[in-house]
Amino acid sequence: MSKIFLFSIAISLLLSSCGNYQKLLKSTDYNLKYTEGIKYYEKEDYYRAKTLFEELIPILRGTDKSEQIYYYYAYCNYNLGDQVLAGYYFKNFALTYPNSIHVEEAEYMSAYCQYLNSPEPELDQTYTYKAIDELQYFVNKYPTSANVKDCNTYVDKLRKKLEDKAYISSKLYYDMNEYRAAVVILENTLNEFPDTDYREELLFLAVKANYKLAEGSIQIKKKERYQNTIDAYYTYIDEFANTKNSKEATRIYDDVSKKIKK
Repeated sequence: MSKIFLFSIAISLLLSSCGNYQKLLKSTDYNLKYTEGIKYYEKEDYYRAKTLFEELIPILRGTDKSEQIYYYYAYCNYNLGDQVLAGYYFKNFALTYPNSIHVEEAEYMSAYCQYLNSPEPELDQTYTYKAIDELQYFVNKYPTSANVKDCNTYVDKLRKKLEDKAYISSKLYYDMNEYRAAVVILENTLNEFPDTDYREELLFLAVKANYKLAEGSIQIKKKERYQNTIDAYYTYIDEFANTKNSKEATRIYDDVSKKIKK
C-alpha cells in the first residue's frame, strides 16, 4: 500500500471527523452532545470537549449531568493551559456543588492553579499572594488530605519568591538613587523576612542607603539621618563583624562619627 494512498485515507478520515463535529455543534440533541463531549474528553481532545461543555453548562443546569459537565469543563481549561480560567471554574465548582465527591479535589486544583499562575519575582505578585491564601485555606480545611504535603511545599516556594521580590525591589531603589524609599523597603523586607538568605547584604545596603540619604539631605535633616546610619551600622556589625563588607561599613561609620562631632 503506497504512502500516498495511506495519506489520502488519513485526510479523508480527518475531513469526515471535522464534518461530523460540525454537525454535532449544530445539533439540538443535548444528550448526544453530552455523550460525545465525554468521549472527546477521554480521547484528550480537550478543545472540542470544552466547546461542547461550554454550550451545555447553561442548558443542562439543574440536571443530573450538570455537575459532571462543570467538572470536566474545569479540567478542559486546565489541560489546555489556561490556568486562570481553570482556577476560576474549579473554585466555582466547589461553591456550586459543595456536596460533590469532587469538592476537595476542586478546591485543591483551584489553589494549585493559583500557584501555577504565580509569575517570576520581578513581576507583580498578586497571584502569589492569592495562591498562598488558597493553599493555606486548603490545608486548614483538609488537614488530613494527601495533598497537604504538596501544598506546604508550594507555600514555601511562593514565600521564597516574595522574599526574592523584596530583595530585588530593595536593590532597585538603591541603584536608582531613591535612598529614602530604599531605607523604608529595606526595613520592611528585613522585618518580613528576618531569616532571609540575603540578610547580610540587606543590612549592609541599609547602612549605605542611610548614609547616602544623610549626605544628600538639607542641613537640618543631616544629624538625624547620620544617627540612623550609625544605628544601621551597629545592627549590621553585631551580626556580621567579619565579612567582605564589614571594612566598608566601618569606614562609613568612622566618617559619619566625625561629621556628627563637627
